[in-house]
Amino acid sequence: MHDGTARVKLNGEPVNQMARIGTFSEEVVCPAEQVVKIRDDLPFSHAAIIGCSVATGIGAVIRHARVPAGSSVLVIGCGGVGLNVVQGARLAGASPIIACDLRDNKLDFAKRFGATHTINATAGDVVERVRAMTGGLGVDTAFDAIGSEQTALQVIEAVAPGGRAVLVGIPAFATRAPINPSQIVYGEKVISGTYYGSVRPDVDFPILADLDLEKKINLDDLISRTYRFEEINEGFRAMLAGEVDRFDAVLYKRPSPRRPGSSVGRATD
Repeated sequence: MHDGTARVKLNGEPVNQMARIGTFSEEVVCPAEQVVKIRDDLPFSHAAIIGCSVATGIGAVIRHARVPAGSSVLVIGCGGVGLNVVQGARLAGASPIIACDLRDNKLDFAKRFGATHTINATAGDVVERVRAMTGGLGVDTAFDAIGSEQTALQVIEAVAPGGRAVLVGIPAFATRAPINPSQIVYGEKVISGTYYGSVRPDVDFPILADLDLEKKINLDDLISRTYRFEEINEGFRAMLAGEVDRFDAVLYKRPSPRRPGSSVGRATD
């Protein structure tokens, strides 16, 4: 917690909670400022992904880069975060929206979420193909939803003069990218990073919930399969084996009845 203590112990040793909110638990103790009330009609599975990849991806476009309508966008990486960057770009009115990934099935999903063009990164130079699609200049804004050295360099090189490269994916602390400073200077390019989509959870989560239930964003198709709570390890196995196309959802039992003097919320992850 913020005071350095833990609320749960195992064999006398403190058990820390991820991000002070915890994961894979039916009930948690967390600071009040990290609780966001959600609509009663919002499905738990949708609340879970709004609280992570949906906010990160859409927020990167709307809150951080503030992509204007009609501008061109490149998204490298079409996993959970990247697909939400794609639909954030669609929500902003961007065009064209170019999605890039190593897998054709993920590129097919990207089209479902708003991509107008796709690039399989195994089939040639990504930057050259982006420029070919944009009259030789490159895109106005490019998003790296992977977080590797190679993808960071690709988004920097794929933006047009005066364009912006946005680093969204979480890189390893040891990752280093040898950028070309002259390209940044002469091209007046901007590089920025966004953490958690630069969102304000108490403001933006309710907005995303409304957009979801108004069918202005697509969260149903982000969930590829579901597991019972006791099947969590199978979900991780499938993820590590590359069997998960988008997201897997973990199903929780309904919350316990409220006890006198307690405050029971709906916990999702």
